Formats: sequence, C-alpha cells, structure tokens
Amino acid sequence: MASRLSCAVSRTPALDNTLDPLDPLDPADLPSPASADRWEWLQRLRAGVFPLEPWLAAIEAGGVRPESDLMVVLAERLDAAATVRLLRWWLAQPLREPAFPQGIAGHRDPVVATALRQALGDHADTEVQAALLPLLGHQRQPLDFGLLQRRALEPAPRQQRCAALEGLGLGLSVWPLGPLRATLIQLAMDLDPGLAAAAVDGLARLPDARSGLLAVRSRALEPAVRERLERRLRSVPCRPLLLLVHGRAQGEIPAELRSLAAELQQRRGAPVLLRALTDPQPADLPTLEHPLGLVPLLLLPGEHVRHDLPRLRHELRPSSGLKVLPFLGSWPVWQRALAAELSRQVSDQPSPPARPALLLHHPIASPLGRRYLRLLAAITGATPQEAAYGSDRIEASLLAHQGAVLPLALAANRLTEALTPRFGEAAAPLLSRPALRQVLLEQLEALP
Repeated sequence: MASRLSCAVSRTPALDNTLDPLDPLDPADLPSPASADRWEWLQRLRAGVFPLEPWLAAIEAGGVRPESDLMVVLAERLDAAATVRLLRWWLAQPLREPAFPQGIAGHRDPVVATALRQALGDHADTEVQAALLPLLGHQRQPLDFGLLQRRALEPAPRQQRCAALEGLGLGLSVWPLGPLRATLIQLAMDLDPGLAAAAVDGLARLPDARSGLLAVRSRALEPAVRERLERRLRSVPCRPLLLLVHGRAQGEIPAELRSLAAELQQRRGAPVLLRALTDPQPADLPTLEHPLGLVPLLLLPGEHVRHDLPRLRHELRPSSGLKVLPFLGSWPVWQRALAAELSRQVSDQPSPPARPALLLHHPIASPLGRRYLRLLAAITGATPQEAAYGSDRIEASLLAHQGAVLPLALAANRLTEALTPRFGEAAAPLLSRPALRQVLLEQLEALP
C-alpha cells in the first residue's frame, strides 16, 4: 500500500504448515508482497485470534509496511482507539499514502469522528483534507455539516472541494435538508463540470428531488452538466395530476386553466387532468400507470374545500396511492405571491392610495373562512371584502374605491368581468398575471 514508507521486513520464511493454526503469527514472519506464501499466510492470520498490539507497534516502528492486503485483515480488528492511533501515525509520516485512512476508518464511532475533526483543522494541507473529508462525512455526525459545507464551497484546490462534496454525499441522510439542498444547488452551477455533475447527482438523491433539480434547471450550466440534469429529471418518478377547479356554469373550464394544464403536462412529462366542481357529469378518469395526485386549485376554505373535496377524495380512494394536497389558498408560497402582486399594484399607482387595497372574495360565512381571511389580511396588508356576484350594492361601493383591488379568482368569472369596466387590468384574474401564473406553474411542476 505505502510503497515509500519505511523499510522491508527482515525475514521472509516459507510458510510451515505443520505449525499449530492457533499459534499467534509474528509480524516479523510476514512474507513479502512478492512471496507466493503471503496470501495463505494472511488467510491464516485472518482466521486466527491474534493480539493487535504487536502489529500496531510493528507498523509504527517501520518493521511492517501497511500494504493494502495486510490492512484488510487488521481493519477487521481495529477498535476506535486503534483507528485513532494509526491515523495519528499516518499524519506524522513525511510521505503519506492517500488511501491509507480509508482502509482503517470505515466504522463509525464518535472517538474516530473527533480525531478526524482535529486532523482537519485550519492548518491541514490539501492532501490531508482530500483524504479525510470523505471519512468525516462517513461518520455521519450532524455537527460536521458546516465544516464539509465550507470546504466544498470555499475557493480551494479542486481535490479538497471534491472530497468535501463526497463527504456530504456519504452523510446525506443526517444533514439539515434545507441548507444541504441550497449548497448542492450552488455547487451544481460551479465552473468545474465534475464538481457540478456530482452536485446534481446529490440533488437527485434528496427527498423531493424534483424541486431541487428544477431549481437548477433555470440557471446557467455547463452543457455536460445540463445534459446530466435532464437525465436525472427524467429518472425521477412524476405523478399524474388531477387539478380540481371551480369552473363556470355546466362545468366549462376557462382558457387560463386549460392553458396552465397543457403547459404543466409538457413540463412534467406526465398526464395533467382537469375537473370542474360545477360539471354535472364529470368524465371518468382514465386508467393511469402511476398513482394520482389531486391538487385543489381553490383559493378559500369554503363549501367546496370543506365538503366537496372530502367527497371527491372518498370517490377516488380506490385509486391506489392517491395523494391529496392542501387547497391552493393555504400554500404559504402562494400567500406570499399574492402579497407581492398587491405590492406591485400599489407601487404602480400614481400617488399613495387614500384607502387600503381590497381582496375581493365570494361570500364565506364559516368560522374557518373568517379566520383564513384574517390571516390573509395580515400577510398581504389588504382588507378582505365580500363581493357577491351581480350585487348592485357591492358594485356601487367598489366604483368609488380609489385603492388597489385583487379579485380572488384564478380564472375569469362574473366578478372579474363586472370589475373590468371600472378597474381595467387591475381586475384581471390571477392566472392572467404573469408573476402569479409563474409561481403556480413552478410549484406544480416541482410536485413529486
């Protein structure tokens, strides 16, 4: 293993098969690597019970070279203290065999992790960093994430950064998911194609892999890395989706929703179906190869969410593996997107509005609905106002409103059509607003 470490053994006797196999074998009798007897001698050593101390001392004194075949036998007997002892011996050598630590530090132990951490201090050279960073990740101690993250991201020799990324991969299951995903996304855009490709592979191994891979997809990437990314995306299973929408009379589905579903299907490479709650005779669902994901594109916790959705879920339960998501209005990312849209609308007005912005919604009377509207008001800074479709009173009060308005309607309906003559594009349905449509499309695309 270590061709330049110390001297050769002093004697190489032939193997005496008449010896008692239970007698301990002396390190001084170990045949040289060129000897035909070495393999059988090491097999006998491996099968026997022998004290470890003479072998550790022989290695430290230079009487035995730590060749890879010998270390395979000794590694099975190493405890944490012996591992640390050999690690310190290796660190003290003027010429180090890079693969040596990997052969001795395979088992996990807090004592070994501490020794690796100490050896990886700020003054460790690139050779030490490259050899030990993967082993530190293999120990799977959550507190080591920060060190591995820094070593992977900092401007340093490629050998060190790749070793740190390998360490992150070996301990993948114990690191904090959010920071880990952000680190791998950043590394996937690295100018080093090998490092970037390894980061893409790491993202593909995380839970909810699609969201991380899609976050990278929109960035500038090396051509080879982009090709690898697309392969990883194609290999991640993707559910067919059923988008549950309100719809118009007799189940008519507005063009905005049909366009969204078509683009989403193209992006996901899996079926995207639409069903309107107003459809009196919904078509039977086709037979699908994979379990279905039900996504209620409903904005308020009204009757449809509280009653129709559980009924539909019960009807579709025979569909094995049915996954039902919360209604769209409850998604924090969607709530923040509404706040940003209102903020843009307010900033576009020629002067500071005299009245707060209004969130216009259909009548909702349940306690749950009222609590939800208070939450939405706190997030957006707008005042919720009930707007019954076709009500002359509501329409008259809105005519005098001087602030921004945001109708809580994904697609065109009677409310948006009634408000358009007074407010123009400000009364457009939410999917007609590019920023909101993009947020929804990205969130739906990233679903497993």
